[in-house]
Amino acid sequence: MASIRRSQHIAAPAARVWDLVGDPARIAEWFPGIVDAVVDGDERTITLGSGITLPERIITTDPITRRFQYEVTGGLFRHHLGTIDVFDLGDGTSLVSYSTDAEPAVMALVIGGAAGAGLRAVKERLEASTGSTTTDGAD
Repeated sequence: MASIRRSQHIAAPAARVWDLVGDPARIAEWFPGIVDAVVDGDERTITLGSGITLPERIITTDPITRRFQYEVTGGLFRHHLGTIDVFDLGDGTSLVSYSTDAEPAVMALVIGGAAGAGLRAVKERLEASTGSTTTDGAD
């Protein structure tokens, strides 16, 4: 098993960041390679650009702590847990963190790479809509 975490500082309020990354149906708007997401209760099915679908179970959607967790329940994974946290930095900016625990371990690397690109896409999208930019970012 392997764990990977990516994070990104975003010059946007935590509530705006959460509106995008905390909505399980909107993942195709920012996560690379995902072209569709269908949510039915605590089940989400994502469709990759290749046409492959992956079933997932939503574990946590908490708008108070701004935490979203899910697990992939099929496909190439023996185990998977994804966690997205949005932190209010108190100055109108946010830190968003995406962590994944996966087995086989190589799948954590794949998701981690895509998650880093996805968080950069969130940053670009939200900062472009406000005209703000930040130059720092960790991933």
